[in-house]
Order: sequence, then structure tokens, then C-alpha cells
Amino acid sequence: MQFLDLTLPTPAENLAMDEALLEEAECGGLGETLRLWEPAAPFVVVGRSSRVATEVKMSACRADDVPVLRRCSGGAAIVTGPGCLMYAVVLSHAERPALWAVDQAHCFVLCVVKSALERISPEVEIRGTSDLARGPRKFSGNSLRYKRSHLLYHGTILNEFPLAMIGRYLGSPPRQPEYRAGRDHREFVANFPGEASRIRSSLRDAWSAREPLDTWPSQRTAQLVADRYSQASWNLRL
Repeated sequence: MQFLDLTLPTPAENLAMDEALLEEAECGGLGETLRLWEPAAPFVVVGRSSRVATEVKMSACRADDVPVLRRCSGGAAIVTGPGCLMYAVVLSHAERPALWAVDQAHCFVLCVVKSALERISPEVEIRGTSDLARGPRKFSGNSLRYKRSHLLYHGTILNEFPLAMIGRYLGSPPRQPEYRAGRDHREFVANFPGEASRIRSSLRDAWSAREPLDTWPSQRTAQLVADRYSQASWNLRL
């Protein structure tokens, strides 16, 4: 598997990059790839079908100049920023046909990520549909996007994140896993322990991502930014 550790300057570029890696794989220009990145400043990311007015506290985002963008995959809104490690993995249907089943895709990817993080803390559990938690407290949310020959699976790992931001910028999600038990963000979410460098190294080892990706799809990323991720008509469309 190829490996890319690259954070681009803007939220739009970083979200576009994940989708560009998927599209590049679809065109045959890229193999299976693991990407890691960490934002330089906070922003909100809503899911492909999220309703912004329901999931996001827009008044607080505007007051604090926190951008709200929409990703290409499903799931509910998240807040990310410094202290939140983002990962994305592009996987081939030809090499992993079982992953056409959504539940198998969640299980496969989360088991790999879990195995990486258990080297740092042995108390990692897969909870709900696509969460990772330590005991009752979530530290990772994940989502996926299918294409014809590949899928994109990406998510968050809260590590040294200022957790109060989540309640400030997000409302209660419209769908909640049973294990949340009605808890608010403050009681439900926690940071995962361990140094960020060790988390990155463990993820790379767990995915056997040994081949550096020297040429990333910069033109495709720029086009996605121009056409979609910089546009209110995409980010705030619902």
C-alpha cells in the first residue's frame, strides 16, 4: 500500500484531496493508499446528506470564523482541527470483494485501525456502526464512499483535541448509537491517549503502507476545490 502524510493549507483542499485520491484510483492512476493529515485550524465537516441547520450551530461558527464544509461521504457532522488526526484509506474492490458489503467494509477497516491503536492502549472497542471508543467514550468517527472499482474510508482520531469545541459548534446528531445513551458531547467524547507520532506510525504499520506516494493528484484536487469544496452551493446545500 502507498502512503501519503500530507496536510494541505486549507480545509477545502484537504477534503478535496481525499476525494481526489479515490477518483485517481478509479482512473487507474493510483493503487491502494493510506493518507494521514491534521488540520492547522478548526473547521466543521458535515456529511454528504447532512442538514446544516439541524447538525451545526451556525451562529457560533460565524462568530468564531469557523468554516463549514461538506465531505463526499455519509455520516453526521464532525469538528476537526489541531489535535485531531485525520486518516483516509482507498481500497480496491478487485483485491477485497467482500468490502462491497457496507457492514464488512466498516468491520474490516475498523479492525485494522483498532489493531493499530491497541498497540498504544489495549482498551479500544468498535461501537455502533462506525465508531471507535475506549469504554463508553467515543474518540473516532468514520464514514465511507463507494465508487465503481474502489472505496474511500476516512475518519477522525481525537488525540489532543479541545473537546469543548464539539458542543460549541455541533447540535445533537439526528441519529445516535445505542451506546451513547442520550449523553451530550461533553459526556460522550474523549481523546485517545498517546503521542500523535506513535499513532501515525502504528497506523502505517497496521496497513503495511510502506511505499511513499511521491506524486499526489494535485490538479484533480484543485479542480474539486473549484467545482465543489469552495462553493456554498455544495457546502451549505442542505
